[in-house]
Amino acid sequence: MGLIAFNELQAQRVSKTAKRRYQQGFTLLELLVVLVIVGIMLGAVSFGTMQSSRQRLQTDAQRIALLLQMAREEAIVRNRPIAFEANQNGYRFLVRNENQWSLVNDLDMLREREFLLSPVKLAMTPASRSDTDELRIIFGREPVDKPFLLELTVGEDHVLIRADGIGHFLVE
Repeated sequence: MGLIAFNELQAQRVSKTAKRRYQQGFTLLELLVVLVIVGIMLGAVSFGTMQSSRQRLQTDAQRIALLLQMAREEAIVRNRPIAFEANQNGYRFLVRNENQWSLVNDLDMLREREFLLSPVKLAMTPASRSDTDELRIIFGREPVDKPFLLELTVGEDHVLIRADGIGHFLVE
């Protein structure tokens, strides 16, 4: 009887060892469930980080407000007029050299850019005087200028850039 009990005890140990081997890894079903959960979480995160058209327009307006302030200060430092010129697709900055306007090439911040969304409808109050179809704002050498309101519109969304004439540009 002692031999039979010993064999049964040994068989139980072997079956426990075999069970442990099977329990060390994950099943295919468990892996698929984890992958589905990770996919859903990544989709939710990426969907949440996508900007709406209103947010993109707001981002463009904030960038333009900062660049207008920089262009105004640059016109004072250079002692030359600098113009902001925009159409429905993008905008650029020009500097007045002698009798003609040319692109600002020596400052990367004032390079030509495109709007994040286009076409953008632009309106300015008071209206700008330009010999082209583009909207143009000219900053002179003086630290004080006329206040203006620049409106950017894409579809139903619109954003305002308010300039107070003394160098402050506020996005509303």
